[in-house]
Amino acid sequence: MTAVGDFVRAYDSLLADWPVDVTPVDVPTPFGSTRVNVCGPESGAPLLLLPGGGATSTVWVANVAALARSHRVLAVDVMGDVGRSVNDGAPLRTAPDLFEWLDAVLDHLGVTAPAVVGHSYGAMIALAYALRDSRRVDRLALLDPTSCFAGLSARYLLHAAPVLIRPTERRQRRLIRWETAGAGVDPRWLGVTALGAASFGRTTLVVPLRPTADALAGLTVPTTVVLAGGSRAHDAGRVAENVGRLLPSATVTTIPGVTHHTLPMAPAADVDAAILAAVG
Repeated sequence: MTAVGDFVRAYDSLLADWPVDVTPVDVPTPFGSTRVNVCGPESGAPLLLLPGGGATSTVWVANVAALARSHRVLAVDVMGDVGRSVNDGAPLRTAPDLFEWLDAVLDHLGVTAPAVVGHSYGAMIALAYALRDSRRVDRLALLDPTSCFAGLSARYLLHAAPVLIRPTERRQRRLIRWETAGAGVDPRWLGVTALGAASFGRTTLVVPLRPTADALAGLTVPTTVVLAGGSRAHDAGRVAENVGRLLPSATVTTIPGVTHHTLPMAPAADVDAAILAAVG
């Protein structure tokens, strides 16, 4: 297994390359220390960014310059996943634990109801959190959300299975290169996520259940769903149809020609515009 130090060096190197001044903050919670990378004006409206599984908060490298012009960006490493957060407190086992963890992070930062942007697994958390208590979320932007409105494709699961069973640097790179056809991914970030897979091994992520139709019908938070038109993780057209049926109040935007793992990095300008339109 690759040494965690290799991952940390790659992570810190990419964070140093962020195009804005960033302050890493380690937030104490009952579950352990949570890394939040903070940037943007202190007076800006809070914008919480939740990455996909194994992606870490460094995945927003291409987006933070645009988002931090007007917002106080809070880019989080999800507890229990690859990243600089450390689950050395209470075990994180259930969705209520996940919500309690996120409450603790926001409370410590003095944030009541941020706009929340989540990609993939981060979108699952964001949606479940808003459904749990709409008072804690101002607006939602869900980037190619997985297992929220439709399941993962069998083909994607087949390619992802080796990573899920025994993560290695090579397997993580292979999955992402297959899904993206080798385009649109920052090679620095690919190094971070690949080293993360090798260093952390199998992580036991807390995965919220897919929301029921009744639960989605009761969602009051303004929501935008941004889909990758070429996603191999699921059928973007089917996801769009299901969002229209289950959450008709949501705005759906499809970015053609991009895949699940090219988001949010590329096309950054289109992704940034969709996020900023969603969060105000």
